[in-house]
Amino acid sequence: MIFSLIEYEKIRYGVFKWRYELATVNKIILAFLVASLTGAAAQIRIPLPFTPVPITGQTFAVLLSGMILGRCYGGLSQLFYVGLGIAGVPWFSGWRGGVSHLVGPTGGYIIGFILAALFVGYFTERYIKFRYFLPSLFIMVVANFLFIHGFGLLHLYLWSLLAKKAPVSFSTLLMMGTLPFIPGDIIKATGAALLTEGITPKRAYNGEIDA
Repeated sequence: MIFSLIEYEKIRYGVFKWRYELATVNKIILAFLVASLTGAAAQIRIPLPFTPVPITGQTFAVLLSGMILGRCYGGLSQLFYVGLGIAGVPWFSGWRGGVSHLVGPTGGYIIGFILAALFVGYFTERYIKFRYFLPSLFIMVVANFLFIHGFGLLHLYLWSLLAKKAPVSFSTLLMMGTLPFIPGDIIKATGAALLTEGITPKRAYNGEIDA
């Protein structure tokens, strides 16, 4: 058992060291592949009758993108997802693409994906302690609710203002854009944190600050 755990640590260290030392073009290819994963996860979609914002699997892929690729290329993966989706690649929720999806009710959440990936990637790449479950769960939850929901609610408010020609109350806004999604988002953040604990190396491979 001890031997197998040591071997497993060597494997995950080797994978992340390999990813870190890849040529830039290969890192860009990986970022595109993770963007494609985000697009696939976006098709896991459950509409809700009382809000234009559906439940989707995107946030799970977004959180993983920062953990797997680090700050720069995790953020780049989501920039690919947003930019190519705006350009017409049909990988937004419901196999849709185009700028109209970005200016719709869920556009703010999509923009928040980029910052969330950058945030998660920064901490998991630079600090070994954020590769353990509880610290990882903390940054996953912060990234989800501060960046994804923060931008999502702001955009949803502006969209509602234009659509209904009248401001919506803060409680209505929360009911439309955050409260129904808290249980699912906690589950997705927990899953991402468990994967972080399981697959990231617990020793330095790129000059971590707390090595």
